[in-house]
Amino acid sequence: MPKSAEKNINKLVVAGREFESRLIIGTGKYKTYQENADALVASGADMITVAVRRVNLSNPAEPMLVDFIDPKKYTFLPNTAGCFTGEDAVRTLRLAREAGGWDLVKLEVLSDPKHLYPDMEETMRAAKMLIDDGFEVMVYCTDDPVFAKKLEDMGCAAIMPLGAPIGSGLGIQNPLNIQFIVEQSSVPVIVDAGVGTASDAAMAMELGCDGVLMNTAIAAAQDPIRMAEAMKHAVIAGREAFLAGRMDKKHYATPSSPLAKEGMISTPDSP
Repeated sequence: MPKSAEKNINKLVVAGREFESRLIIGTGKYKTYQENADALVASGADMITVAVRRVNLSNPAEPMLVDFIDPKKYTFLPNTAGCFTGEDAVRTLRLAREAGGWDLVKLEVLSDPKHLYPDMEETMRAAKMLIDDGFEVMVYCTDDPVFAKKLEDMGCAAIMPLGAPIGSGLGIQNPLNIQFIVEQSSVPVIVDAGVGTASDAAMAMELGCDGVLMNTAIAAAQDPIRMAEAMKHAVIAGREAFLAGRMDKKHYATPSSPLAKEGMISTPDSP
């Protein structure tokens, strides 16, 4: 078993909380709250991230997310989607804590609206303010091992590097950097953003990530419920493959027949 596979083999553990599923889904872009709830069930996830600025959590005059997804059954993870300054992000999460008592949160502070990459200077500043204020911070960041380590050392509860720009569906663009982050981290590493289909989720898990967070990949699928179920199986399969330890890659074929072992045929890899 790879050394990094020793972290949290059976369950995802974030800030002392245990989760059966390593898949986290979102609450944006679904046609209805009911479709969102059905996708959540199909995904097997037990944590759901909530854009505090975009989802109705408290106005009873309009349909509310909590009427369809029970916060006593699922862990709500408030996030700061749409925030472009540290102050905005901190204010948003303080309001969420007042509304629902949530202290496990997802921080994202964005830069350019075109690519939605995180502004890492503002992210670092906001993370410190939130940690000092008693929040457990899961932090969306670039796939930069240097920033990832700084965020962990600061006290963030989970590191969430992007696979590709938010909502792009491009999959993991820099697997090497993701692997560097996994190898150096002692807190959970959860790929956040860019997943487009099940193979992307499996790849993240095969790299050794502790989990995957996605929204658009499910919500924008032609059949969101079926895609949610596909993602559930992809995350499980990718994790199992990582724990199993893949075979070494080779430049030449190696016969699976025992003939090679008996010296009856030779290959470029055998003496």
